[in-house]
Amino acid sequence: MRLNEIKDKAGSRKFRVRIGRGIGSGVGKTGGRGGKGQTARSGVAIAGFEGGQMPLHRRLPKRGFSKWRRKDYNEINIGALQRAVDDKRLDASKPLDVAVLVETGVLRRAKDGLRVLGNGELKAKLTLRVDHATASAKAAIEKAGGSITLIEKKILAADEAKRKKSEAKKKPAVKGGK
Repeated sequence: MRLNEIKDKAGSRKFRVRIGRGIGSGVGKTGGRGGKGQTARSGVAIAGFEGGQMPLHRRLPKRGFSKWRRKDYNEINIGALQRAVDDKRLDASKPLDVAVLVETGVLRRAKDGLRVLGNGELKAKLTLRVDHATASAKAAIEKAGGSITLIEKKILAADEAKRKKSEAKKKPAVKGGK
């Protein structure tokens, strides 16, 4: 065997198809793009286009609802709180809220509020200040001797007046109407 006889194993290298290189290549002239028009050129923008037929995404009915300014809450299970207390990351004697949980590394970042979920077991006596808690989480915290305070949502007097005014404008439903 000589150096000039060394070759790659058959099939180990796959060469790209060189389009637009004459009739003999099999992909000459139009280069595999068919005839003329938009699709023969670069930058085609007809992803959902079905030749003028109503596209599938418009034929199907709309479903569901997406709230416009939906709040994104931090969620934490009571089991995760217990692990943090066991690992000495949280001091059970001090009141806990989102800022404390982020500071100690239990949560990565503060979002729109904190929601406590009841998955896991809690032994530590915790004082929590949260936006929302499930019934099972409340029961577990109170069973362990802790307390939970729900943060009141601030409703401005102007907003409340506007809400009452719009409710007064609404007409009552007509019974047996046509």
